[in-house]
Amino acid sequence: MLIVVALGGNALLRRGEPMTAENQRNNVKRAASALAALIDEGHSLVITHGNGPQVGLLALQSAASTDGPFPLDVLGAESAGMIGYMIEQELANLTRQKLFATLLTQVKVDPNDPAFAHPTKPIGPVYDEATARRLAGGRGWAIAPDGDKWRRVVPSPRPLEILEVSVISFLVDHDVIVICTGGGGVPVIARDDGSMIGVEAVIDKDLASSLLARQLKADMLLMLTDVDAVYVGYGRPEARALRKVRATEVSGRDFPAGSMGPKISAAIEFVQATGNPSAIGKLEQAMDIVKGRQGTLFEI
Repeated sequence: MLIVVALGGNALLRRGEPMTAENQRNNVKRAASALAALIDEGHSLVITHGNGPQVGLLALQSAASTDGPFPLDVLGAESAGMIGYMIEQELANLTRQKLFATLLTQVKVDPNDPAFAHPTKPIGPVYDEATARRLAGGRGWAIAPDGDKWRRVVPSPRPLEILEVSVISFLVDHDVIVICTGGGGVPVIARDDGSMIGVEAVIDKDLASSLLARQLKADMLLMLTDVDAVYVGYGRPEARALRKVRATEVSGRDFPAGSMGPKISAAIEFVQATGNPSAIGKLEQAMDIVKGRQGTLFEI
């Protein structure tokens, strides 16, 4: 079975954890172990991943440079290379009989997307409200609540086209495990002459993964994060986990835009376009989610 597996940025770097290279490596090892089990089971994987914490840290470091900051598309490519390198290396250490490739991926967006005027994508570390407001005032950030903390938010335009999809498909056909579309891919727009140029944004990884899975005609879209299922009333005493859901029964609009909402929208889009299942659940339970024993399964 061909599975597009989307690793959440918070699954790769746990919430509130210092963003050190050692912590990143340890979390990638944990992710690689779950993915290697799927590979050993005979599944073909295309692996995507988030980059919210990582690209936010790179943006902070870049802003501190005396030469001025790099734009978000460049920082997104940098973070995708860093995370992809670690995932590829740790997977290869566990499953030496397979071939792996990390591919920087450009994703076309609409320059007139209304998301550019309404930032919603959280990046970087979490702050208390007072610190977030101080930083936002000094650096011109947009900020928004993230649970009981606050984070910087940036534009997140809708992905329209995976430009390297033919290369990814070629590698999959030759039994290569591909790591791509890191951080939702590098956002680019078409200029009047047809050439491409990057834009200041971060694409939602789950929506880009759903688009990729549809273009590859994948058998399943699997979104792995740090919670075990989709919950109605998450964080409240009456919270209830959803286990099997028809794609017509829920909407991503009913869930937070900065967290579960895009995952649900991505799941629904994939199911309705292909008739194949999609699932959301905890990284460590990947095998059980694929077998239908854990997580939230979306069906036609």
